[in-house]
Order: sequence, then structure tokens, then C-alpha cells
Amino acid sequence: MDRTAMRIDPATPVVILCGGEGTRFQEESQYRPKPLAEIGGWPILCHIMEIYARHGLRRFILCLGYKGEMIRDFFVNYDTRHRDFTVRLGEGVPRFLDAQPGRDWEVSCIDTGAATMTGARIKRIEHLVETEHFLLTYGDGVADIDIGALFAFHRAHGGIGTVTGVEPNSQFGQMVLDGDRVRAFAEKPKLPTVINGGFFAFRRDFFSYLESDERCVLEQAPLMRLAADDQLRVFRHGGFWQCMDTFKDFRQLNELWATGKARWARHGVEEMAP
Repeated sequence: MDRTAMRIDPATPVVILCGGEGTRFQEESQYRPKPLAEIGGWPILCHIMEIYARHGLRRFILCLGYKGEMIRDFFVNYDTRHRDFTVRLGEGVPRFLDAQPGRDWEVSCIDTGAATMTGARIKRIEHLVETEHFLLTYGDGVADIDIGALFAFHRAHGGIGTVTGVEPNSQFGQMVLDGDRVRAFAEKPKLPTVINGGFFAFRRDFFSYLESDERCVLEQAPLMRLAADDQLRVFRHGGFWQCMDTFKDFRQLNELWATGKARWARHGVEEMAP
């Protein structure tokens, strides 16, 4: 099947799940929502949005929940935080002093409920998706994935949904044994399995598989039903992928950024400048 990257209609929305409590990430999530945890001084959410923006996508729908007001404030005040301006007190409308137009992003911040599960969060933004297809991801994972190739694969197979499959690294070293002799030792090798890498593409038909009931979990009944209907395909990504599930992951991603090995960001710090 042709995996050649294709141009995506810039009106195609990118839905990002930003509402979880990050219970395994208490070192940061007790102070702010996990999508605002910073890698190299920028929220991981912005790193994720840049992955899509490189492919011409500019419309983002953020499904908010836990501490969602902090994400709202970040985007409402984005330009005044990162650009020089003059403001006349009493009017409150800033006049920016630089010629830089900033990012041409349309960001919709939608409160989808404090305790809502992933599937219900997506269902609750259905009214904002007017295109035939939409893209979806979580607010805590980065990859050097080719979004254009993912979308081309999705369009070519004709099914309702596409999930990206990745091969995770083991948390432990692996020994190759011959009796009681150690013949080889591999530090955190790739596991012989494929897991959900979190970068999805769907036809709008997928909303019929979802429920607005807050107990609806994307990764359970909706995707299981989609697979049972033979409407779900996997796009295999063999490059860099890392989710920020724990504080250890957070430190590792910042170390990659600091050492110039952030493979998800092609242009490094310059790319993330406002």
C-alpha cells in the first residue's frame, strides 16, 4: 500500500487529549496539567503541535479537563508573553512592536469534563469537526513520525480508523544465555510487540462508535468495536517515539533536548521560538 506522504487539507483538525490527571506524574502534574510540562523551556503540548504544523496543519482542538484553565491562560496570553508590545492602560489592546506574525494556529480550548475518559472527551467535541477526516493524539507523547505518510496510508486503505503502531523499548536489559553462561547483554532492547503509539487518523464516521457518557474509554469498546468491524488499520512507525508517562520520561526527554538529540524536533530551539 502506498505510504507516500501527501498534503493534508489545513482545515483538517488535530484533536489533542489534554484532560487527564497524570497520576503517575505527580512530581509535575500536582502543579500544572501534564501537557504544560516543559521540555527545553516549552510545554510538551507545543512540541506536539509543531509536529503537525510542519505538515501545514494549523487547526487544533484541545480536550481539556484537569487544570484546564492553565492551558486556556497559556494560549490566551501566548503573544503577550512572547512578543514585545505597547499597551495603553484602560484600553487593554496591545500593539505589538515586532514584525513577526507569530504562529498561525487556531486553537480551540474545550472543557470536556474533569473526570471524563478519553472516548467521551472526543465525542464531546464532535460538533467542531466539520471535515471528512480528523487527526487525534495524546498530549504527552512525541515522535519523528511523518504525519503526511500516516494520512496517506489512512486515506488509501479506506477504513474508518488508523492507529500508529510502535515497538517500545524494554525497561530492563536482556541477557542471552547458554546454560549458566551469559553470551550477550542488550541494554533495553526493542520488545517484539507493537503498541498504540498515540497518533491516529479517523474518518468522521468514528464518532458513531463513541459515547458522551464520561465512562467511555477510547482504548476499550470504541477501538475494539472498530477492529471487530474490520475498520481499523495500523500504520507502523519504526523511528523515534517516546511518551511522557512518568517523571523519569520527563527527565529523559529534557536530556535529549539539552544534548541536541530531540529527534521529534527537526530544527531544535529555533523551531520552538515564538
